[in-house]
Amino acid sequence: MEIAFFLVALVVVVLAGTALADRLDVPAPLLLIAVGVAGTFVPTVPEVHLSPEFVLLGLLPPLLYAAAIQTSLVEFNVNRRAILLLSVGLVLFTTFGVGVFVHWVVPSISWPIAIAIGAVVAPPDAVSATAIGRRIGLPRRIVTILEGESLLNDATALVSLRTAIAAASVGVHVLDVGLDFAWASLGGALLGFLVYLVVSMLRRLVTDPLMDTAISLVTPFAAYLLAEELKSSGVIAVVVAGLLLGHRAPVIQTAQSRIAERINWRTLAFLLENTVFILIGLQARWILEGVAESELSTARIVVVCVGAVLATMTLRLVWVFGARYLMVGPEPGERPPWSHTFLVGWAGMRGVVTLAAVFVIPEDTQHRELLLLIAFSVVAGTLFIQGLSLPVLARLLQVPSPDPLDDALARAALMQQAAKAGFAELAKFEADDPHGVCDVIRQRVDQRNFAAWEQLSTTSGQESPSDLYARARLAMINAERAKVLEVRSSGMVPSEVIRDVLNVLDIEESMLDTAVAEDAVAVRDLRRTTTSNSCEHLQAYPGVPVVSSEEVLWCQPCLDAGDHWVSLRRCLECGNVACCDSSPHQHATEHFHDSTHPVVQSAQPGEDWRWCYVHHRTG
Repeated sequence: MEIAFFLVALVVVVLAGTALADRLDVPAPLLLIAVGVAGTFVPTVPEVHLSPEFVLLGLLPPLLYAAAIQTSLVEFNVNRRAILLLSVGLVLFTTFGVGVFVHWVVPSISWPIAIAIGAVVAPPDAVSATAIGRRIGLPRRIVTILEGESLLNDATALVSLRTAIAAASVGVHVLDVGLDFAWASLGGALLGFLVYLVVSMLRRLVTDPLMDTAISLVTPFAAYLLAEELKSSGVIAVVVAGLLLGHRAPVIQTAQSRIAERINWRTLAFLLENTVFILIGLQARWILEGVAESELSTARIVVVCVGAVLATMTLRLVWVFGARYLMVGPEPGERPPWSHTFLVGWAGMRGVVTLAAVFVIPEDTQHRELLLLIAFSVVAGTLFIQGLSLPVLARLLQVPSPDPLDDALARAALMQQAAKAGFAELAKFEADDPHGVCDVIRQRVDQRNFAAWEQLSTTSGQESPSDLYARARLAMINAERAKVLEVRSSGMVPSEVIRDVLNVLDIEESMLDTAVAEDAVAVRDLRRTTTSNSCEHLQAYPGVPVVSSEEVLWCQPCLDAGDHWVSLRRCLECGNVACCDSSPHQHATEHFHDSTHPVVQSAQPGEDWRWCYVHHRTG
């Protein structure tokens, strides 16, 4: 009963701490660690000892899998050189660098054990860096590199740790080390690919979302245990399986299964990620009490712990700047800016894997209590020093965040291209459609696309058609739901029928075109765009000066008809200004069909994006 009460209390504290962190606008990992440390001095809080089995088997596989299925395999491949340099090269560099320092300060710690503690503190955390990076709006390429690094660096560190411990006990040969690394990497990847094949075959046979989600929950543990049982890397097996299954999900899963899996894994990852940090804090008191019995002087303990923290931070910066010109830049042939390189080097916070790995070191190892303190110091030091300063440094270095306008343009253009393919398929059904169903479908798809384009508008004086539609339909759904609940209270309709009708209303409410409303607020404050999918027409028609807020433009045909428009577009061939496709008469598109002038530019104040009618691309 006491354990159950503690677990429930732990989850409640995690949820409350996360909510408080959002309210205070501070990183949740840092606040939760502080809460955990404070909790160790509360008499009623039990002493918590993290075991390596609990972390490496219970926490690491689901956390890695949740991150892997959300990681783009395409972007991972594009940045593979940078990811491998960090997840393999940097981990080994840090392992030996910290090992040399620890052995130099405390010579009684043998070389194999010094290398072991170097391997323990070498891998940055799989959660904290990307969580803080997304929160402060780091460029997507930096977040992608940090995600990719965190997916693979644990494997390098754990193999190095295992080799160092073996060297301390029975000794190893260089050939054995090479074979161990080869089997861990290649064998883990092969076993992960095998798990992917098995799960993908099962998913082609299973259409029930509940069964599919259950398979998903088992997958990371199955991949990890299979690889570890065969003396390979369970981390790599989980990552490979997750990357491939996430990449192939739109093909091998039903839409309902994908939605269910996404929600379940987001919930599970949220709880595990935040619980990890409070568990780190709960280790503080008993680790400090243990080192108090050490035969070493307090000064030497302080020097080795502080030095280990500084060494891990410094060695990472040295490596990333040294390997900077081996990393491919954002564009082919372009090197990453030094500010981006610095942020990648500074985002090296350690986490729960470091604390779990240090317990793998045998209990009879000399100065083991000091090794525990070194690991805890590196975790706490990097999280608080780098975690707190990372947002400030990102602002001082003026590193740009992802541009919501670019995202909105890409979203609208992609939906337009998808709709074009869909309309081509819809045309095959028109011969068998005496009821006008195809027209209804076409109208609904147009409405969805218009909603995406309307998010680019900087006008604030009127409500867009999609906003009015969403507001009116939401009011209707609320009224419909209230009536269904009234009928439910009467007890005249079976509960299964009531539940089905409520589910239908919930699904329709979730489909309202308000998913990108948050981006619209940010877009209205931006005045920049980039050419991401250029074509010959966009290259031939560069943008004209942006309309200022003092200029007054209008759609003359709308004025003649006495109608209103939503947004305005300017033809870059002849300068004609006309209304957008969300407006009732779509005069800009009508002008394109009449004149074949291919490119228009937004004529809204402060906007400079362009649209090619021929290729359906933005610039």
